[in-house]
Amino acid sequence: MTFKYLPHTDEDIRAMLDVVGAPSLDALYDEVPDTLKLTKPVSLPDAMSEEEIRRHFEELGRKNQPLVCFAGDGAYDHYSPSVVAALTSRSEFLTSYTPYQAEISQGTLQYIFEFQTMMAGLTGMDLSNASMYDGSTATAEAMMMCVAAAKKRNRVLLASTLPPRIRKVVLTYAGYHGVNVDLIPQRDGTTDREALAAMLATDDVAGVIVGQPNYYGVIEDFTGLADLCHAHKALFVVNGRASALGVLKSPGEWGADIACGDAQSLGLPLNYGGPYIGYLCTTKALVRKMPGRLVGGTTDADGRRAFVLTMQAREQHIRREKATSNICTSQGIMCLYVAIYLSLMGEKGLREVNEHSYAAAHYLHDALLATGRFEPVFDQPFLEEFCLRYKGDAAALHRYCADHGFLAGVLADGIDGGMLFAATERRTKEETDQLVGLIEKFKEGGLK
Repeated sequence: MTFKYLPHTDEDIRAMLDVVGAPSLDALYDEVPDTLKLTKPVSLPDAMSEEEIRRHFEELGRKNQPLVCFAGDGAYDHYSPSVVAALTSRSEFLTSYTPYQAEISQGTLQYIFEFQTMMAGLTGMDLSNASMYDGSTATAEAMMMCVAAAKKRNRVLLASTLPPRIRKVVLTYAGYHGVNVDLIPQRDGTTDREALAAMLATDDVAGVIVGQPNYYGVIEDFTGLADLCHAHKALFVVNGRASALGVLKSPGEWGADIACGDAQSLGLPLNYGGPYIGYLCTTKALVRKMPGRLVGGTTDADGRRAFVLTMQAREQHIRREKATSNICTSQGIMCLYVAIYLSLMGEKGLREVNEHSYAAAHYLHDALLATGRFEPVFDQPFLEEFCLRYKGDAAALHRYCADHGFLAGVLADGIDGGMLFAATERRTKEETDQLVGLIEKFKEGGLK
């Protein structure tokens, strides 16, 4: 063997090269520019003892600059009970993988089933799948479901009030699947109903995707939108931040056919941007169009309750070009995290989280306006996130706050001087006052 831990012998390699018609392994990479090839040995440090490696990583960790987080835009600093991390860190959870063999995977299958049950209840939909990679891919898969259900329609309408990162992923999926996507204009930070009605009038739309709360943090009123979509034989999809569903009207109550979004807000740590978890819920009528895994409950030969992977076509795994989706896995450990969090918080706890977040965000909103350095962008209701326009150099202010220990929101896409701020139940009045005081001291660039 060429390498101790690689199974292919020199004879194996020559046989494979003969089949593909390549003279050598290097020839397989002829199309890669030489500037991208590593032509010297990898420079690895000398071996370290356990104590040395611990100190090494501690030194690396001290280079991180922890910031008090007032940012949102898809990543929310919510509190998670310590028992969640303690349970998910157990080796039987951390080391378990794909539950293909149900007989020895009942624990994994059960917590996925519980996740599905709770997410279906939270969204007001009939059922949920076993989760998606993140909220953006969940939304893209919802778009593909709309087209698959419509059969002869390949046009989808996407609200321009959805976060840019979600729109970009949806457009990428659409570009490689022959789906035509048109953006619904916004009016005062919400979906333009008149424009939507005119776009649906062509009767060639497979689905309409809107956001709740939207990119600007605005809580939109979708009254009548489901009926409008269904009158033109289009599916209605609501993308939403999962934690907000603890107090807002659910997608099911709005009459949605599909609910999707990111569930990071259900207690998942910020984790420097991931991994997170997407959710996808739908009605019974669309269950066979749903991508990913679906865990079902049944009974075994002895009549005992049991769990299995169900309703997955074999194409999902062996004939990808015929599959409903190329996603055939789920965010297993994140799924467990959310399931434990929701079971601990319950309806009352989730409502309290939103009430505290609402109070913190509105206090911050009013305090920032009181400085005279900000002005409103939209006069719309919001929960824990909002958009204001800074009257000076927003980027410079953002850098200044970061240098002083605060992540002061996110620079808003497409709005000159726009900044998105979020405040969760973890933010204290003292932290908010410190941030506002810091902004009042900012002098660089002056005010416009």
